[in-house]
Amino acid sequence: MRKILIGTLAALGWAVASVASAATGTVLRDEKLLTQPSATAGVAGSVARGANVTILSKDGGWLRVTAGKTTGWVRLLSVRAGAGGLGGAGIGDVVGAATTRSDPTRVVAVAGLRGLNDEQLKQAKFNADELARMETHGVTTAQASGFAAQSGLAAVKIADLPKPKAEQSTSPWGGE
Repeated sequence: MRKILIGTLAALGWAVASVASAATGTVLRDEKLLTQPSATAGVAGSVARGANVTILSKDGGWLRVTAGKTTGWVRLLSVRAGAGGLGGAGIGDVVGAATTRSDPTRVVAVAGLRGLNDEQLKQAKFNADELARMETHGVTTAQASGFAAQSGLAAVKIADLPKPKAEQSTSPWGGE
């Protein structure tokens, strides 16, 4: 009897801990809940803009959420983490602010902040090796022009941006 009671209490404790560790979020636009973290996955259900969801896990750019009795996957940028509806304040709400006060398709400008907390942003440092690695993913002008032509896009000539002037940095992010 005592072993059963201890086992039951342990299971109850685990259940409470798992519920407590689940985050909440607000859906920023009408979305389909998908069966897998993939745009080509089947649809498990749907969730309306402004609905509260429970965030169960993250896989790359996807969140596994529960909305009502339905569980499925939605894109990371479709959910603003935290409670409080579509309002809020602070750096954690940048995506929510960008999508509620302007065109939701312009979220790309703040996507780099997703998943970073205030402390991680404060500790950010320049990494020349990572920059060099990122630049290996670039393409030549000819490759870009060929790809654009295949998609029916036309080239437009624009003026070059002015070259930056060397100045003494006063940025809190460091520099020379």
